[in-house]
Amino acid sequence: MRDILRRLEEKRAAARAGGGQRRIDAQHAKGRLTARERVELLFDPDSFEEWDMFVEHRSTDFGMGDQRTPGDGVVTGYGNMNGRLVFVFSQDFTVFGGSLSEAHASKICKIMDQAMKVGAPIVGLNDSGGARIQDGVASLAGYAEVFQRNVLASGVVPQISLIMGPCAGGAVYSPAMTDFIFMVKDSSYMFVTGPDVVRTVTHETVTHEQLGGAVTHTTKSGVADLAFENDVEALLQLRRFIDFLPPSNREKAPVRATPDPGERAEPSLDSLVPVNSNTPYDMKELIRKVVDEGDFFELQPDYAGNIVIGFGRIEGATIGVVANQPMVLAGCLDIDSSRKAARFVRFCDCFNIPILTFVDVPGFLPGTNQEHNAIIKHGAKLLFAFAEATVPKVTIITRKAYGGAYDVMSSKHLRGDVNFAWPSAEIAVMGPKGAVEIIFRSDIGDAEKIAQRTEDYREKFANPFVAGARGFIDDVIMPSTTRRRVARSLAMLRDKKLENPWKKHDNIPL
Repeated sequence: MRDILRRLEEKRAAARAGGGQRRIDAQHAKGRLTARERVELLFDPDSFEEWDMFVEHRSTDFGMGDQRTPGDGVVTGYGNMNGRLVFVFSQDFTVFGGSLSEAHASKICKIMDQAMKVGAPIVGLNDSGGARIQDGVASLAGYAEVFQRNVLASGVVPQISLIMGPCAGGAVYSPAMTDFIFMVKDSSYMFVTGPDVVRTVTHETVTHEQLGGAVTHTTKSGVADLAFENDVEALLQLRRFIDFLPPSNREKAPVRATPDPGERAEPSLDSLVPVNSNTPYDMKELIRKVVDEGDFFELQPDYAGNIVIGFGRIEGATIGVVANQPMVLAGCLDIDSSRKAARFVRFCDCFNIPILTFVDVPGFLPGTNQEHNAIIKHGAKLLFAFAEATVPKVTIITRKAYGGAYDVMSSKHLRGDVNFAWPSAEIAVMGPKGAVEIIFRSDIGDAEKIAQRTEDYREKFANPFVAGARGFIDDVIMPSTTRRRVARSLAMLRDKKLENPWKKHDNIPL
């Protein structure tokens, strides 16, 4: 018995050592933690249960038969994160560069299968050189097995990818299919083809960071949601983030006790919207003053800034927030903002998270660039997302709601449950100046007459009462009472039941 116990401890020690001290030191020299250090930081103390510590690769080609490390370059298992069950795989760059073999993939697939069975989130800590060449087509099959599970788990349990090192080639498609992607600045990157291939094919010279670094993907491509300064910050923020999410599509997000009363008034909101309708204001200020304790977890803050998305809480319960941002492009909807918000709305709908929408939108961004790059299709994604959503939807129009963009932004016509407007709301087909120049085209030469017509139009439509008269707005509320009215609405909608017609799946305009 002592002999087998000794062998067990030796095996465990070998697995914990990963690729050895030299490679661990090299990992630390790059400013990165090891796979096991990341897991320790991510989970509550002594809560992690590891699976498949003794799994080894099965390859014998190219001398691989003599190179075996228990665990085969990935740490898998489950544990508690803030007391909640979460499954994880953490790739170990010190073992074969974290490359994915058939055995490596089977470990990941096992915990993904189990997470779906029990209904718990899946977190992937990606730090891998890609497919293990020595495994040949078996490694490609392994990736496909992981991809298939990403698809099956989509909308069933939350999936979060944290890119903490290289992620290239086919490896990028697993994170791409997860719900959220976080990255670490200066030490993580994602791309389908690397700088060398790009230089050979297109003759462009580009660095890893420029091509697929954290800043690139959080500002230009929109592939990633957030970029953090280092591994520790990324892991701690992930612990905070996951508390906003439910464990699965069958349950609601946890309710957290809060000292912030739902009936709280916020007098400063009465003066938030400027008198001049063309003057911008910060929509994030409104969001922070409405949600519990000002705690708003914003996603993609540096991409498509004309729309704001993220999670907050009202009376302790998670809500998703979508809001036009007048400080960027006047809050217009464009291709990037439509895609950004549509995916977020669909996530909230998948996981029973109510959606609070703040509207100040003058329309869709005009221009040949937008039209030629399919703003029609991309704008329809946001329209489709709001229209198909069956979760509670509360909408507040703070100022402009013009044209088709009014319809798109969770209007009453797209099954908005509660639609409020502030007294400053302007709901119309278009702004006063453009409308008058079309309706009274013959008066364009007469500046005085046009000015009078514009003022008449503004008096008629630059208020919420025309829409209110038709029942498109449920009430015109004082801005200072916004939190109270939202809290009451969400409480009323707590047991809402609404189902879409049966279908195999929808066909959202991609």
